[in-house]
Amino acid sequence: MNKSSKNWKADELALLNELNHPMKIQQYLDTIEYDSKSDTRSPRYVLIEKSAHCFEGALFAAACLQSIGYKPLILDLRAVNDDDHVIAVFQKNNYWGAIAKSNFTTLRYREPVYKTLRELAMSYFDFYFNTAGQKTLREYSSPLNLKQYDDINWMTTDADLEYIGDKLDNLKHYPLISNKAASELSEVSSYLVEAGLMGSNPEGLFKPE
Repeated sequence: MNKSSKNWKADELALLNELNHPMKIQQYLDTIEYDSKSDTRSPRYVLIEKSAHCFEGALFAAACLQSIGYKPLILDLRAVNDDDHVIAVFQKNNYWGAIAKSNFTTLRYREPVYKTLRELAMSYFDFYFNTAGQKTLREYSSPLNLKQYDDINWMTTDADLEYIGDKLDNLKHYPLISNKAASELSEVSSYLVEAGLMGSNPEGLFKPE
Protein backbone atom coordinates (compact mmCIF):
# COMPACT_ATOMS: atom_id res chain seq x y z
CA MET A 1 0.00 0.00 0.00
CA ASN A 2 1.01 3.65 -0.40
CA LYS A 3 1.28 6.29 2.30
CA SER A 4 -2.43 5.88 3.07
CA SER A 5 -1.76 2.35 4.36
CA LYS A 6 -1.33 3.74 7.86
CA ASN A 7 -5.10 4.31 7.90
CA TRP A 8 -5.89 0.63 7.28
CA LYS A 9 -6.16 -1.93 10.05
CA ALA A 10 -3.81 -4.91 10.03
CA ASP A 11 -6.49 -7.43 9.05
CA GLU A 12 -7.69 -5.16 6.23
CA LEU A 13 -4.16 -4.79 4.90
CA ALA A 14 -3.67 -8.55 5.03
CA LEU A 15 -6.70 -9.09 2.81
CA LEU A 16 -5.78 -6.28 0.45
CA ASN A 17 -2.25 -7.62 0.08
CA GLU A 18 -3.73 -10.86 -1.26
CA LEU A 19 -5.39 -8.94 -4.09
CA ASN A 20 -2.11 -8.51 -5.95
CA HIS A 21 -3.39 -8.98 -9.52
CA PRO A 22 -6.25 -7.28 -11.40
CA MET A 23 -8.11 -10.58 -11.82
CA LYS A 24 -7.87 -11.30 -8.09
CA ILE A 25 -9.46 -7.89 -7.43
CA GLN A 26 -12.27 -8.77 -9.84
CA GLN A 27 -12.77 -12.16 -8.25
CA TYR A 28 -13.12 -10.54 -4.84
CA LEU A 29 -15.74 -8.11 -6.14
CA ASP A 30 -17.61 -11.04 -7.68
CA THR A 31 -17.89 -12.72 -4.27
CA ILE A 32 -19.57 -9.81 -2.47
CA GLU A 33 -23.17 -8.64 -2.70
CA TYR A 34 -24.39 -5.96 -5.07
CA ASP A 35 -25.79 -3.11 -2.95
CA SER A 36 -28.25 -0.59 -4.41
CA LYS A 37 -27.95 2.02 -1.65
CA SER A 38 -27.67 5.63 -2.77
CA ASP A 39 -24.67 6.78 -0.72
CA THR A 40 -21.08 6.08 -1.75
CA ARG A 41 -18.75 4.71 0.87
CA SER A 42 -14.99 4.24 0.84
CA PRO A 43 -13.10 1.07 -0.08
CA ARG A 44 -12.73 0.34 3.63
CA TYR A 45 -16.50 0.03 3.92
CA VAL A 46 -16.59 -2.37 0.99
CA LEU A 47 -14.36 -4.64 3.08
CA ILE A 48 -16.43 -4.14 6.23
CA GLU A 49 -19.86 -4.53 4.64
CA LYS A 50 -18.81 -7.03 1.96
CA SER A 51 -21.10 -5.28 -0.50
CA ALA A 52 -20.83 -2.53 -3.11
CA HIS A 53 -22.62 -0.86 -5.97
CA CYS A 54 -20.74 -0.18 -9.21
CA PHE A 55 -19.23 3.14 -8.12
CA GLU A 56 -18.04 1.74 -4.79
CA GLY A 57 -16.69 -1.30 -6.60
CA ALA A 58 -14.72 0.92 -8.97
CA LEU A 59 -13.29 2.93 -6.05
CA PHE A 60 -12.32 -0.29 -4.29
CA ALA A 61 -10.68 -1.69 -7.42
CA ALA A 62 -8.79 1.58 -7.97
CA ALA A 63 -7.49 1.48 -4.40
CA CYS A 64 -6.26 -2.08 -4.90
CA LEU A 65 -4.72 -1.20 -8.26
CA GLN A 66 -2.85 1.71 -6.71
CA SER A 67 -1.47 -0.61 -4.05
CA ILE A 68 0.13 -2.84 -6.70
CA GLY A 69 1.64 -0.06 -8.76
CA TYR A 70 -1.08 1.06 -11.16
CA LYS A 71 -2.62 4.50 -11.31
CA PRO A 72 -5.98 4.64 -9.45
CA LEU A 73 -8.16 5.50 -12.46
CA ILE A 74 -11.93 5.33 -12.82
CA LEU A 75 -14.03 5.95 -15.91
CA ASP A 76 -17.73 6.62 -16.45
CA LEU A 77 -19.83 4.78 -19.04
CA ARG A 78 -22.91 6.90 -19.73
CA ALA A 79 -26.20 5.33 -20.80
CA VAL A 80 -29.73 6.32 -21.84
CA ASN A 81 -32.82 4.84 -20.17
CA ASP A 82 -30.46 2.95 -17.88
CA ASP A 83 -27.93 3.41 -15.08
CA ASP A 84 -24.48 4.75 -15.86
CA HIS A 85 -21.63 2.38 -15.03
CA VAL A 86 -18.33 3.25 -13.35
CA ILE A 87 -15.30 1.04 -13.93
CA ALA A 88 -11.70 1.04 -12.73
CA VAL A 89 -9.29 1.03 -15.66
CA PHE A 90 -5.64 0.01 -15.78
CA GLN A 91 -2.92 -0.07 -18.39
CA LYS A 92 -0.52 -2.98 -18.86
CA ASN A 93 2.04 -3.10 -21.67
CA ASN A 94 0.31 -0.02 -23.15
CA TYR A 95 -3.04 -1.83 -23.37
CA TRP A 96 -6.15 -1.02 -21.35
CA GLY A 97 -8.20 -3.34 -19.17
CA ALA A 98 -10.96 -2.84 -16.60
CA ILE A 99 -12.35 -4.10 -13.30
CA ALA A 100 -15.97 -3.54 -12.33
CA LYS A 101 -18.75 -4.42 -9.92
CA SER A 102 -22.05 -4.83 -11.72
CA ASN A 103 -25.48 -6.36 -11.30
CA PHE A 104 -25.00 -7.61 -14.88
CA THR A 105 -22.55 -10.45 -15.49
CA THR A 106 -21.63 -8.94 -18.88
CA LEU A 107 -20.32 -5.61 -17.51
CA ARG A 108 -17.41 -6.67 -15.36
CA TYR A 109 -13.77 -7.58 -16.09
CA ARG A 110 -11.94 -6.78 -19.31
CA GLU A 111 -8.47 -8.13 -20.08
CA PRO A 112 -5.79 -5.51 -20.85
CA VAL A 113 -5.89 -6.02 -24.61
CA TYR A 114 -7.49 -2.76 -25.81
CA LYS A 115 -5.34 -0.13 -27.53
CA THR A 116 -7.48 2.86 -26.52
CA LEU A 117 -10.07 3.75 -23.92
CA ARG A 118 -12.62 4.03 -26.70
CA GLU A 119 -11.85 0.46 -27.75
CA LEU A 120 -12.26 -0.62 -24.15
CA ALA A 121 -15.57 1.21 -23.79
CA MET A 122 -16.86 -0.31 -27.03
CA SER A 123 -16.14 -3.79 -25.67
CA TYR A 124 -19.08 -3.19 -23.32
CA PHE A 125 -21.47 -1.94 -26.01
CA ASP A 126 -23.27 -5.11 -27.12
CA PHE A 127 -23.48 -6.31 -23.52
CA TYR A 128 -24.73 -3.04 -22.02
CA PHE A 129 -28.50 -3.36 -22.00
CA ASN A 130 -31.43 -2.78 -19.68
CA THR A 131 -34.01 -5.32 -18.56
CA ALA A 132 -36.18 -4.46 -21.56
CA GLY A 133 -33.42 -5.61 -23.89
CA GLN A 134 -32.47 -2.15 -25.15
CA LYS A 135 -28.79 -1.43 -25.89
CA THR A 136 -28.19 1.69 -23.85
CA LEU A 137 -24.48 2.64 -23.78
CA ARG A 138 -23.78 5.99 -25.48
CA GLU A 139 -20.67 7.74 -24.08
CA TYR A 140 -17.50 7.25 -22.07
CA SER A 141 -15.59 9.78 -20.00
CA SER A 142 -12.01 10.82 -19.64
CA PRO A 143 -10.43 8.84 -16.78
CA LEU A 144 -10.35 10.38 -13.30
CA ASN A 145 -7.14 9.87 -11.32
CA LEU A 146 -8.05 9.36 -7.65
CA LYS A 147 -4.50 10.11 -6.53
CA GLN A 148 -5.62 13.72 -6.13
CA TYR A 149 -7.82 12.63 -3.20
CA ASP A 150 -5.10 10.80 -1.24
CA ASP A 151 -4.72 13.72 1.17
CA ILE A 152 -8.35 13.37 2.25
CA ASN A 153 -8.03 9.60 2.69
CA TRP A 154 -10.58 8.54 0.07
CA MET A 155 -9.70 4.89 0.66
CA THR A 156 -10.63 4.82 4.34
CA THR A 157 -12.77 7.88 5.11
CA ASP A 158 -16.14 7.69 6.85
CA ALA A 159 -17.45 10.49 4.60
CA ASP A 160 -19.79 10.00 1.65
CA LEU A 161 -17.72 10.12 -1.55
CA GLU A 162 -20.49 11.27 -3.86
CA TYR A 163 -18.47 14.42 -4.64
CA ILE A 164 -16.04 12.19 -6.53
CA GLY A 165 -18.99 10.94 -8.55
CA ASP A 166 -19.97 14.52 -9.32
CA LYS A 167 -16.44 15.26 -10.49
CA LEU A 168 -16.49 12.19 -12.73
CA ASP A 169 -19.88 13.10 -14.16
CA ASN A 170 -18.61 16.57 -15.07
CA LEU A 171 -15.57 15.33 -16.98
CA LYS A 172 -15.58 15.42 -20.77
CA HIS A 173 -17.56 12.53 -22.23
CA TYR A 174 -17.08 11.16 -25.74
CA PRO A 175 -19.85 9.72 -27.94
CA LEU A 176 -19.57 6.08 -28.94
CA ILE A 177 -22.25 6.00 -31.66
CA SER A 178 -24.21 8.51 -33.72
CA ASN A 179 -27.86 9.36 -33.13
CA LYS A 180 -28.72 7.63 -36.41
CA ALA A 181 -26.96 4.44 -35.33
CA ALA A 182 -28.73 4.59 -31.97
CA SER A 183 -32.11 4.81 -33.69
CA GLU A 184 -31.39 1.64 -35.68
CA LEU A 185 -30.18 -0.61 -32.87
CA SER A 186 -31.73 -4.05 -32.57
CA GLU A 187 -33.02 -5.42 -29.29
CA VAL A 188 -31.03 -7.90 -27.26
CA SER A 189 -32.20 -11.50 -27.38
CA SER A 190 -34.07 -12.79 -24.34
CA TYR A 191 -31.46 -15.46 -23.60
CA LEU A 192 -28.68 -12.86 -23.43
CA VAL A 193 -30.76 -10.69 -21.10
CA GLU A 194 -31.35 -13.74 -18.92
CA ALA A 195 -27.63 -14.57 -18.93
CA GLY A 196 -26.74 -10.98 -18.08
CA LEU A 197 -29.09 -10.99 -15.10
CA MET A 198 -27.85 -14.29 -13.67
CA GLY A 199 -27.40 -13.86 -9.92
CA SER A 200 -28.44 -10.19 -9.97
CA ASN A 201 -29.97 -8.31 -7.05
CA PRO A 202 -33.50 -7.31 -8.22
CA GLU A 203 -33.51 -4.28 -5.89
CA GLY A 204 -30.57 -2.83 -7.77
CA LEU A 205 -32.02 -3.13 -11.26
CA PHE A 206 -32.90 -0.02 -13.26
CA LYS A 207 -36.56 0.09 -14.31
CA PRO A 208 -36.58 1.22 -17.96
CA GLU A 209 -39.38 3.42 -19.27
